[in-house]
Amino acid sequence: MSFDPLRRHTKLERHSILMLVCIIVAVLIGGLVEIVPLFRMETVIEPVKGVRPYTPLELAGQNIYLREGCYLCHSQQIRPLRDEVERYGHYSLAAESMYDHPFQWGSKRTGPDLARVGGKYSDEWHRAHLVNPRDVVPESIMPTYGFLMNRGVKVDRIAKDLKTLRVVGVPYTDDMIVSAKGDIVTQANPDSDQVDAMVARYGGKVNVRDFDGQPEMVSEMDALIAYLQVLGTMVPFVDGKYSIVPSAPIDPKVEPKL
Repeated sequence: MSFDPLRRHTKLERHSILMLVCIIVAVLIGGLVEIVPLFRMETVIEPVKGVRPYTPLELAGQNIYLREGCYLCHSQQIRPLRDEVERYGHYSLAAESMYDHPFQWGSKRTGPDLARVGGKYSDEWHRAHLVNPRDVVPESIMPTYGFLMNRGVKVDRIAKDLKTLRVVGVPYTDDMIVSAKGDIVTQANPDSDQVDAMVARYGGKVNVRDFDGQPEMVSEMDALIAYLQVLGTMVPFVDGKYSIVPSAPIDPKVEPKL
């Protein structure tokens, strides 16, 4: 008896339960093929030189950014379209958000994209803008965040934040975690004796200064401005190009880990 695929398919179409089971199996197989590789970050994100984990103060600022819902009006994704690149700068790289949990990409914008806002404005501008946005952007509809000037950063919980992020793959070391409480204060105090040690821990460019103009305390305004000032500044672009982290050479004597 010859094989008749049309007859087999007709039989499948006439049995709704069998058809449903086959659809579910096909979707499950397709979903696994699409999703499983994404659990390995190194297979989907091109490593770029300069990208580092956030310092404790920057991480505290990101937490405030999320808490206040800033992502609802500001994306951090410059798409590779001519008008966006000319307005905001080089298009966003996946590696720049590899340590963001959750990442801030998106398409909803009530205000401008913030992917490369770091260094674009002074700390004083950011402080004035956050205290009363209309003072620097008259047409702004952004709420005021002046209360951040009077609220101190919660330094006691920052080490726990670093530990949690290490679980999901952010390469925070034991030294970073132990020093987190001190580092969050050090970054806002350029006169501290611990500045060099803190910068060395993160192995890259770190902004160290009194961000909110209040040397007597480390406020939530310090943290938020520190976070904004680092956005888009980690990767050094030279003539629109960036450097890839070279892959480790393959040793033929070492069996690959499966």
